[in-house]
Amino acid sequence: MFGSMGITELVLILFIVLIIFGAGKLPQLGEGLGKAIKGFKKSVHEAEAIELEANQQAQPGAQPGDPMAAAPPPPPPPGVAPQQPKV
Repeated sequence: MFGSMGITELVLILFIVLIIFGAGKLPQLGEGLGKAIKGFKKSVHEAEAIELEANQQAQPGAQPGDPMAAAPPPPPPPGVAPQQPKV
């Protein structure tokens, strides 16, 4: 993430943030940022768990952890009409 940024650039950004927000607000900003990142990770993890549970309920014969059972069949390519069985 910081591969192209050197120490000088990071110090300059920190200095600008210090000027804008002041030394008293920096701990509050860090705490708020940490909580936001933690909440985002939690919501992503919960969404994946809910999605997996919904897929398993949709297919009653599926075994937990079976990757083929949880994946729905792929949709047909666009522009191709679905084939109907010949009677």
